[in-house]
Amino acid sequence: MRTTNRDVREVIREEPVMRSRILAVLADGPLTVPEIAAAIDAPTHEVVLWVMGMRRYGWLAEIKGSPVDGYFQYQRTGRVS
Repeated sequence: MRTTNRDVREVIREEPVMRSRILAVLADGPLTVPEIAAAIDAPTHEVVLWVMGMRRYGWLAEIKGSPVDGYFQYQRTGRVS
């Protein structure tokens, strides 16, 4: 896992590449942002940006209800690439 902070623009540019990895780990069921980060071996603060972008464009949706450990769980939507 990387520990240095990268420029936000650089992180955001990676979203199309990371999308398939994130969708793959969510194929088994919903996860929180820290769980996604651990599964794809990426920094949590970068995963937040990718998940929010994917949520904005309809790839992911949060599960309504009480958050797990303060984090919402995210699941895949029916959107196909």
